[in-house]
Amino acid sequence: MIPERFRPVVEETAVLAQRFAAAGRRLYLVGGTVRDGFVGRPGGGAAFDESTDIDCTTEARPGEIETIVRGWADAVWLQGKAFGTIGCSYRGRRFEITTHRAEAYAPDSRKPAVEFGDDIAQDLARRDFTVNAMALSLPEVELVDPHGGLADLAAKVLRTPLDPEESFGDDPLRMLRAARFVAGYGLEPAADLVAAVERLAPRLEIVSAERIRDELDKLLCLPDPQAGLWLVVRTGLAAQFLPELNALELEQDPIHRHKDVLAHTIAVVAKTRPDLTLRLAALLHDIGKPRTRAFGPAGVSFHHHDVVGARMARSRMEQLRYPSAEIAAVTRLVELHLRFHTYQLGWTDSALRRYARDAGPLLGRLNELTRADCTTRNRQKAVALERRMDELEERLAALHEREALDAIRPELDGSEVMAQLGIGPGPDVGRALAHLLEIRLDEGILGEAEIRHRLDRWWSEQNPA
Repeated sequence: MIPERFRPVVEETAVLAQRFAAAGRRLYLVGGTVRDGFVGRPGGGAAFDESTDIDCTTEARPGEIETIVRGWADAVWLQGKAFGTIGCSYRGRRFEITTHRAEAYAPDSRKPAVEFGDDIAQDLARRDFTVNAMALSLPEVELVDPHGGLADLAAKVLRTPLDPEESFGDDPLRMLRAARFVAGYGLEPAADLVAAVERLAPRLEIVSAERIRDELDKLLCLPDPQAGLWLVVRTGLAAQFLPELNALELEQDPIHRHKDVLAHTIAVVAKTRPDLTLRLAALLHDIGKPRTRAFGPAGVSFHHHDVVGARMARSRMEQLRYPSAEIAAVTRLVELHLRFHTYQLGWTDSALRRYARDAGPLLGRLNELTRADCTTRNRQKAVALERRMDELEERLAALHEREALDAIRPELDGSEVMAQLGIGPGPDVGRALAHLLEIRLDEGILGEAEIRHRLDRWWSEQNPA
């Protein structure tokens, strides 16, 4: 009897499983397909839908897998063949079929050494966590669970199939992945797992920056990544790839009334929606505080931590190999995250235009980060900030209706400036456009006749007779 929750995936793999059986090989469903079939996806998503890739394992070697799927699959790709994986698709569904294997890093290597095996139990033993070390044999559909992964799911415990030091030695990135499973599935890490991360954290240095970045992104985009972030900080793992986080724990935060700036930062991350750019900005928005801390008559201050933090964020994201567009967006948000706090009821339309111009397409994210940055327990202060933020957004919306704030530019373009002034291309055109932009920001749209008059007057002032 097939459990109802697995019926869709079993039906989609039935013909494939029969092809393997006809070749004298066994096929197993593994990984997230099995795990999420029991508990669903983080965030409440369906365990199996049209976007789900199906992961399988078999004792068949890569060349044999390729032979079996050809003639059935609509497409086959071999990029992972050297590592034992054959990819294919059938009627829009993607499959990854991997030979049973054991994967381990040499002491000084950034790449895993691959050994193929014949035993499903051996394959499952080399997987990262017991909740991922379950398989469903096909086509008869029997659960293979030698390490108690189903019981651990029920008990909300995160363990490794082997001794955690051996599992993390096989692939040190698993230590960071543990944080994602703690946060995503609400699991409590076993004490020996935590102790192993604390001891082996420096071994993360052999993992490429790209793999670390990708795993961090997955953690940050969970509905609530707080438990995972606390795990990487408290075990010392964050110090290996984002030491700025640990530095925040040393800073007291009298403004937000948290014990430290780190607690405030993690709270801000959790208050934002799971948008990667926004979450990265929330994670990094205060990293300039330790370098800008000063003490004065009014107490501790962090003047210009926004500017310093933006530079630090850029440097760290470059080391983690983030795309340049992502770096630019996140550092801009960090740089601007305090701008709102200069806002009072007297902000002019000119100030609103400059705020919108500086934020550009990030305006919505900037406003959301600003709202999330208020984590004070002072209810009166929180309500006042929300009210000011509401007013700011209402005024921006009204101004946008009148002036298209998302496209603020001079009322004349370069060609029109040259025709009006009778000049050719050169620095004077750039200066004229900058002057017109200042008028646009200060006064809004003046109309063609008036702006041409202003341009002529400015040009006369620049070139007195």
